[in-house]
Amino acid sequence: MRIFVTGATGFVGEAVVRELLAAGHSVLGLARSDAGADTLTRLGAAVHRGDLLDTAGLAEGAKACDGVIHLAFIHDFSRFKENCEIDRGVIAALGGALAGSDRPLVVTSGTGLLSSTRIVTEEDMPQSGPNAVPRIASEEAAAALVARGVNASIMRLPPTVHGDGDHGFVPMLIALAREKGVSAYVGEGLNRWPAVHRFDAAQAFRLALEKGVAGARYHAVAEEGVAFRDIASVIGQRLNVPVVSKNGADVAGHFGWFAHFAGMDNLASSQRTRELLGWEPKQIGLIADLDRPPYFEG
Repeated sequence: MRIFVTGATGFVGEAVVRELLAAGHSVLGLARSDAGADTLTRLGAAVHRGDLLDTAGLAEGAKACDGVIHLAFIHDFSRFKENCEIDRGVIAALGGALAGSDRPLVVTSGTGLLSSTRIVTEEDMPQSGPNAVPRIASEEAAAALVARGVNASIMRLPPTVHGDGDHGFVPMLIALAREKGVSAYVGEGLNRWPAVHRFDAAQAFRLALEKGVAGARYHAVAEEGVAFRDIASVIGQRLNVPVVSKNGADVAGHFGWFAHFAGMDNLASSQRTRELLGWEPKQIGLIADLDRPPYFEG
């Protein structure tokens, strides 16, 4: 199949492109810049120039392909709600281009949308209504497409997708520890983050494209929950700074806008995904991956 991949030059997207090509698919990757286009060409993918604000161009990319994996998102947390609504429009445009066919669209979401005191599964739905997390827009857009007969499914990623080249939440914690001189956690630090290596995540996306069904929700979760204190401890050891607990007002004072994520308990299962897709993650776990020089170089 020829697959249109948005976010094709990103941390997860590049791994997805490699995974698709290795499995015998061809790839049309979205690129905003000459550098991105060069990266895709080196990987062996074709290039579709454009960005997330050009929904007509995105639809053209989707029309030219047998399926779509939508990974791109504007990661500007100062305009988070606006960017979530942009994503809603992008998903609608991509799905509209696939309407009337059985061509698959795999939409990216996150397990962090699901808040619960128990382990969350693929069957759980995010809270809707006025207090909903804005990122629910992506799942709502996918559900609207399914209602129109589009073969859309959802892949939820955990808060940390790790591996060499990671520039997500864990590197933010490392930078914060360098800046503050301590590696911190909230309270007892027993809140848990699910995790997955980017190469395992890439395989999950490919399998969802090949085997997924309309309306399904999948979890690319290799580890159900890694204690935040364990993450902070490795960072402290590697940077040779104290590992400390933050409570009350000190949490926001230390973590700033990241405080919500630092205290998030998001234990998540992928049992159903493994059963339905035959997915078996094989890469190194988060703590072992983090406890290596690449995360602390530079």
